[in-house]
Amino acid sequence: QVQLVESGGGLVQAGGSLRLSCAASGAAGMMAWYRQAPGQQPDLVATVRRAAETTYANFVKGRFTISRDFAKNTVDPQMNSLQPEDPAVYYCPARCIKTQYTYWGQGTQVTVSS
Repeated sequence: QVQLVESGGGLVQAGGSLRLSCAASGAAGMMAWYRQAPGQQPDLVATVRRAAETTYANFVKGRFTISRDFAKNTVDPQMNSLQPEDPAVYYCPARCIKTQYTYWGQGTQVTVSS
C-alpha cells in the first residue's frame, strides 16, 4: 500500500511561482502529477519513473520542473510562470511496486490571480 500527502498549494499572482510537494509512504514506483480544474477531466502534468526519467505535458514544459528524492520518497514540482489556465487541484498518484495499483492523495489547490 502507498499513502500520499500533497502540500504546497495556495494563491499566487500570474507570473509567480509555487513549489508543491508530494510525500509517499510505502513502495512507490512510478509517480506522477495530475491536475483537475472544476468540471474538467484530470490532465497529466508529468510522470517520474524509478529511473528518474521525467516526462512533461507540453503545456508545462519550460515552466515546471519535477524533482524526485528517492531517499525521502518525495516528488516536488517547482512551478514557475504560473498562468491563469494553471489553477486546479493538483494530485500526486503513485503506483505500488508490489501490486501495481495506483494510489491517489487528497490533492492540493493551486489558484492563480490575474
